[in-house]
Amino acid sequence: MLNRITDTLNFQTQALTLRAERQRLLASNIANADTPGYQARDINFAKALREATGEIGTPGALQTTQRGHLAPLAGARGESGKDYALQSQTSLDSNGVDMDRERASFADNSVKYEATLRFINGSVRTALDAMKSHNQA
Repeated sequence: MLNRITDTLNFQTQALTLRAERQRLLASNIANADTPGYQARDINFAKALREATGEIGTPGALQTTQRGHLAPLAGARGESGKDYALQSQTSLDSNGVDMDRERASFADNSVKYEATLRFINGSVRTALDAMKSHNQA
């Protein structure tokens, strides 16, 4: 029972961490909309989540070969996991930020971040309620 709760919370924690990282990237893209030569970055959330949860291997990932080695954090991603966003149109200053797409992605990711956070809060609240004595209700 406890394993199921912790597995669910671990998965949601990984999703929340990746959503926060994606939000940071999207905010950086928006902030650099007027920077000449800047290319927008993004992550493939579904692939990143599969890598973070160990469902698929991460190319170039660190592995622990000795018992004393520190394992890398699940979901910790280097620059290799970030892709350049596709340009919808070219610009004279070679800036690859499409503000409409970035704003829409930012709003979409914000809603999904909030939903993940609410799910975690609900799961914890449900577990705490289940642990209460029936006399405390």
